[in-house]
Amino acid sequence: MPYSEIIGEGELDEQNDTWNPIFDENATKLNTALDGVSVKLPGFIIPLDYDGTGVTAFMLVPYIGASIHVPPPPANQLVLVTTERPYESDRLFSPVTVTGMFGTASTSTQLAEIGYALSADRVMPYRG
Repeated sequence: MPYSEIIGEGELDEQNDTWNPIFDENATKLNTALDGVSVKLPGFIIPLDYDGTGVTAFMLVPYIGASIHVPPPPANQLVLVTTERPYESDRLFSPVTVTGMFGTASTSTQLAEIGYALSADRVMPYRG
């Protein structure tokens, strides 16, 4: 499922390094229609928690560079992913595809406010 189906249609503003959704004027409205839906979502990893050498919690972002600059993207562009099976990744912005149960869940981290959560059944390297 592409980000556009979650946060709404939009386009990348390369000059400001942000995604400009057309979902709502303030880019803060969350899509509650997908609460409890199983999704397959591509994106890039910003690791938050590790177990051994694997990532167990990460922020999934729609483009490289998201959330490491100020200001971070709005909450409706970010997904907090948790997984019981650590995903072996030692680098920032690893491209992945995540499958699991999706929903709205406001979460605050040191990096950004996050609007969505995904409990991952599967995390795999992205294959275009």
